[in-house]
Amino acid sequence: MSLLRTFVAVADRGSMTAAANALHLTQGAVSQQVKRLEELFSTPLFDRDRKGLRLTAPGERLLGKACQLLGLNDELWADMSASPVAGKVRLGAPHDLVGSCLAPIFKAFSDAYPLAEISLTCAASPDLLSALANGEIDLALVEEPLGDSSGECLCVERLVWVGARAGSAHLKNPLPVSMVAETCAFRPAVLAALHNHDRDWRTVFENGNLEATTATVRADLAVTAWLAFTVPADLHILPADAGLPELPPFAITLHQPRNDGRGAAAELARFIRQGLVQQSPLG
Repeated sequence: MSLLRTFVAVADRGSMTAAANALHLTQGAVSQQVKRLEELFSTPLFDRDRKGLRLTAPGERLLGKACQLLGLNDELWADMSASPVAGKVRLGAPHDLVGSCLAPIFKAFSDAYPLAEISLTCAASPDLLSALANGEIDLALVEEPLGDSSGECLCVERLVWVGARAGSAHLKNPLPVSMVAETCAFRPAVLAALHNHDRDWRTVFENGNLEATTATVRADLAVTAWLAFTVPADLHILPADAGLPELPPFAITLHQPRNDGRGAAAELARFIRQGLVQQSPLG
């Protein structure tokens, strides 16, 4: 089953490296497992060229049946386990964390518990805490000022100024600032830093849409503030000599009801806890 799971991961991604990252294995281990499967079937399963990997005819035949077999295997273990994890778990998380680090955690959780279902709510951190208090979600992963939380701190990360590569928006006065929403957890810290630095500023965009905020920054219409490890590769973390005030570090914290110590919510919390600690450079 392990060999088949690796084969499916490579086939889905068309890359040994991408499959290794998804499976938390080395590229060498993935390559050896695919080679072992090809030896067992006495046929090549992938053709390798400059564009990457593509399935051979035997590989195509194997893929469909392998997916069926893995699905049955996972359902069997979930059904026969002493404490099956199933049902819907409602998770709230900020937009920036979903795109930067939660996707592989969701995939690992879904692979481990195919009978469980994640219902995702994206909103600003203060709104997520309100939703948790009102019973609208089961777990809240939020961004909060360091030391100012009743939740479980999973990691600490720098809050940084972000602009377009080779951009000049940070030189403008008043400073054009694009925040995702008025309730953004970073907004009070950003405005306090600008006030203490006697820097005039103006709002360019605050409408709850991360993609639109990213677009304004990418077009050099504004700067924004994000956690360092969530900054897209095509944008630029502004250096200390850019003339902008230093921003405080933030904690990524997990909140869940005290009486929710088992079931799908507790297992998803465990996956998030382990995944974020592994991903954050300051964790």
